[in-house]
Amino acid sequence: MEIAALYSIFLQYPVVQTDTRKLQKGNLYFALKGPNFNGNLFAKQALELGAAYAIIDEPAGFADERLLYTTDVLTTLQALAKYHRQQFNIPFIAITGSNGKTTTKELVYEVLSTTHTTYTTQGNLNNHIGIPLTILSVKKDAALAVIEMGANHQKEIEGYCKYTLPTHGIITNCGKAHLEGFGGEEGVRKGKGELFAYLRANNGAIFLMSDYNYLVEMSHGIANVKTYGTQNADLVGVAEKNREMLVVLIKKGMAISLIETNLVGDYNLPNVLVAIAVGKYFNVPDAKIQMAISSYLPTNSRSQLINKDTNKIILDAYNANPTSMKAAIENIAGMPVANKVLLLGGMMELGDESLAEHTAIINLTKQHQWLSVVLVGGDFSKVPHPYIYFESSLQAKEWLQQQDFQNCVMLVKGSRSMQMEKVLE
Repeated sequence: MEIAALYSIFLQYPVVQTDTRKLQKGNLYFALKGPNFNGNLFAKQALELGAAYAIIDEPAGFADERLLYTTDVLTTLQALAKYHRQQFNIPFIAITGSNGKTTTKELVYEVLSTTHTTYTTQGNLNNHIGIPLTILSVKKDAALAVIEMGANHQKEIEGYCKYTLPTHGIITNCGKAHLEGFGGEEGVRKGKGELFAYLRANNGAIFLMSDYNYLVEMSHGIANVKTYGTQNADLVGVAEKNREMLVVLIKKGMAISLIETNLVGDYNLPNVLVAIAVGKYFNVPDAKIQMAISSYLPTNSRSQLINKDTNKIILDAYNANPTSMKAAIENIAGMPVANKVLLLGGMMELGDESLAEHTAIINLTKQHQWLSVVLVGGDFSKVPHPYIYFESSLQAKEWLQQQDFQNCVMLVKGSRSMQMEKVLE
């Protein structure tokens, strides 16, 4: 089926669904398939549930005029997203990076939406399926769109750019994440740098963390650059020391001098600064920028501060890699409290670097005083350490329930597959 013809149908039924469990009457059902599922098998069910059409790429075994055949459903979904994207002449801001991209996306969205009709990635739908679904959710009234791009191998960001067609871009950082897929740290920079490469070739603009020399190098050749950082930038801000929550002191680029946040850790400073920089660029008033950032509450196990009895718990368990783990440990180590507890889950997708990176985390941990340290799963089982070890977060939960911690600060962090949030259930 021609994309233009499919787009005409989409305009009549502008809600796309890939999961029959979430399907509503009048949705378009795209029968995606993967190693462990085949949406084609649910085409009949989708139509029975009220789908306007079902887009499939395998014989259905029944006849229905609402069946639309294509050679590959995923490719068609992405092509439809590109066609929809091409109907807009508005800024599309793409965000990628090893750490902080979801928090950055949410902060940028909160700031922009105070003044402009803005659409953004919902939750963590930042892959080859989520990104086209996000693009297709952008309505005619949009003034701006903010698209998060996750990646674990080279050429992935390049592929996303082909149908997102970003006009502006942010690379939060390039750390030790998905080393196995990217092929080491240089591979990470090359993969994330595909966003800058697209914007360089298409006269796009970027927001650049000028503290990171590698990002400055990666940005060479891009004409429109707005910088942010702790010094020598268009927008300069620093974190106020010894504060439970991040407080940002603005030194340059904004009339307001202080912004309080509900974020834990100085490692969130760049995320806040780029949200300010984007807001300034798109003419959001300073007072609205301050309000949006100060009122933002992190969710989904990202830098959440939970008060429980006399204890404070930093829940940062959505994901973990060596860079973010190191930052989180150093943050809690620097807190002016006596009793500190670590519950750390294993880090995944590190390939040949995994044992060395887990060892480095243990060596970092040894440099500080802790009331207790608990390590859970992953390659923590394969490296020597003097700490408590459990195979699963459920075992760690049972241990924690037997403790009587008082007036403690706890850090709970680990890769997504470790499900470290279950420690607190």
